[in-house]
Amino acid sequence: MANRRNFTDQFKAKVALKALRGEETVQEIAAKHQLHPNQVSTWKRQAIDGMADVFSGGKQSCPTEAEVKELHAKIMSWRLSNTMHADFCVEALNEAIARYGPPDIMNTDQGSQFTGSAWVTTLTEAGVRISMDGRGRYLDNIFIERLWRSLKQEAIYLEEINDGFQARHVIKNWMTFYKTMRPHSALERRTPDEAYWTNLEEQKSSMKPKPDTP
Repeated sequence: MANRRNFTDQFKAKVALKALRGEETVQEIAAKHQLHPNQVSTWKRQAIDGMADVFSGGKQSCPTEAEVKELHAKIMSWRLSNTMHADFCVEALNEAIARYGPPDIMNTDQGSQFTGSAWVTTLTEAGVRISMDGRGRYLDNIFIERLWRSLKQEAIYLEEINDGFQARHVIKNWMTFYKTMRPHSALERRTPDEAYWTNLEEQKSSMKPKPDTP
């Protein structure tokens, strides 16, 4: 009977990181380290599942009113695509970073667009920390799901959309209305644009050095 191999945490992390980078296939990584491909896939999935806890300290808490205001404040960039390819996600990310600068941290779900090398490399090179939703964490998507619900109920479901051009037109008009014209109760009856730029100016003012008092 063959002896069962034991692997250190460091070895598992090394293999999982290779799988996340996407530079080699799971089969190639498995062959190089004399592993079964299922083992590599399992470690990759475990790494993704636990990544959110690295930044949250393993704690799950309800969003505060301040967090709702901050995260619900403004849509930085968006794209429409009828495929699940990563390119359009990376394009939207690059546009948001170019227009507003890199965020401190980026949270996504565990879709292949966000675990692929193009997305991860873009964030890493911009100095952005990466957070991914953990399995079963119902609060992870609460903010973006509110947005999608509003978009569907207030625009998409009310139109008879026949093609991508019409869909883009409907979504663009609603996004403009949502950001610049629609007041939000969570934002003290301000529009997301007003709340975002006001908060940004307040943050800049608070960071300015105060003059010395005689």
